[in-house]
Amino acid sequence: MNPTYLYSLISMGGIAALLAAILGFASERFKVEQDPRVGKVEDALPGANCGACGYAGCSAFAEAVVNGEAPVGGCPVGGDKVSSNIADIMGADADSSDKVVAELLCGGGIKETTKSGKYQGIKTCKAANSVNGGEKDCQYSCLGFGDCEAICPFDAIVMSENGLPQIDPEKCTGCGKCVEECPRSILLLAPLSAKTHIRCSSHNIGKIVRKTCEVGCIGCSLCARTCPVDAIEMKDNLAVIDYEKCVNCGKCAEVCPTGTIGFQGQMIEKVEINDNCVGCTLCAKACPVDAIEGEVKKLHEIDQEICIQCGLCFEACNVDAVDLFL
Repeated sequence: MNPTYLYSLISMGGIAALLAAILGFASERFKVEQDPRVGKVEDALPGANCGACGYAGCSAFAEAVVNGEAPVGGCPVGGDKVSSNIADIMGADADSSDKVVAELLCGGGIKETTKSGKYQGIKTCKAANSVNGGEKDCQYSCLGFGDCEAICPFDAIVMSENGLPQIDPEKCTGCGKCVEECPRSILLLAPLSAKTHIRCSSHNIGKIVRKTCEVGCIGCSLCARTCPVDAIEMKDNLAVIDYEKCVNCGKCAEVCPTGTIGFQGQMIEKVEINDNCVGCTLCAKACPVDAIEGEVKKLHEIDQEICIQCGLCFEACNVDAVDLFL
C-alpha cells in the first residue's frame, strides 16, 4: 500500500476519533435534562398532532404544559378525560372551559340564493373565489365546493345536497383548520353551549340582500332591539352576536323576519319557583335581568313581566325548585 495513502488514512481516522470524543463529551457536559413529565403528558394525549391546541403538535403542547405555558385542558381533541389525566400528572385542576366547535355563518344554499352564472373552473372554493366568486350573486355566501370538508382531519364536515357544510359537533374538535381554509371567512369557532347563531355574513344593504338570498340578514335590527341582554349589535348592515353575553333565550330568532337566526335550543313559555326553594339565592344570582327576588332562606319569586325565560335559574338550582313550562 502506498505510504502516503496509509498515513492519510491513519490521520483522518485519528481526527474522526478525536472529533467523536469531543462531541461525546460536549453532549454529556452541556445536555439539557428533560422533565420526565413531558413524556407522560405526551403519552396521555391522543397523538393526532392536529394543532387544535395552538402548538405544532402533541410533543410541543406537552412541553408547553410542563413549562406552564399551556393549560392542562388545552387539548380539544382529548376532551375532559385527557384533561383530567394531564391534570393528575401535573398535580393541577382540569380546565373546565367550554368546548368550541365550528359554526357556519351562512344559510344561503343552492335553494335560497340567486345565481350569477355557471362556474366551470377548478371545483374548489379558493379557485372559485379568486376567479369570479363562484355561481352565487351574494359575494359573502358559501361557495359550496367543500374545501372545509376536505381539510377537516376528523370527518366532522359533510356537504349537504343544498351545497352547505353540515358540521357534526360530536366529531368537531375545534381545531380551526376549516376556519383558516374558508376563503369567504364564513366559518368561526363558537362555544358548544351557544344555541343561537346568526347564519349570515353579508354587509350588503337590505335591498340587495333580498334580491340575492331568501334567508340573508337585511339589517332591520329587530333582533338587536329585542335582545334583553344586549348580546346583538349591528355592524355595517349585519347583526353580530356576542356569545359571552347571549343567554340563549331565543327571542331574537322569534322576531327575525327572514329566518336568518338559527336557534338550536328550546323555547320556554314560563318559569316558576316551587316550594322546594330553600332561599339559597343561586337562582337570583344567575338571573341576567334581576327578575327573581327573595330573602335568604325564604321562598323566592319570579317577576313574570321581567323574566325572559332563559332558564339560567333552572340550571343554577340544586334542589329542583325551578319549574320550566315548555
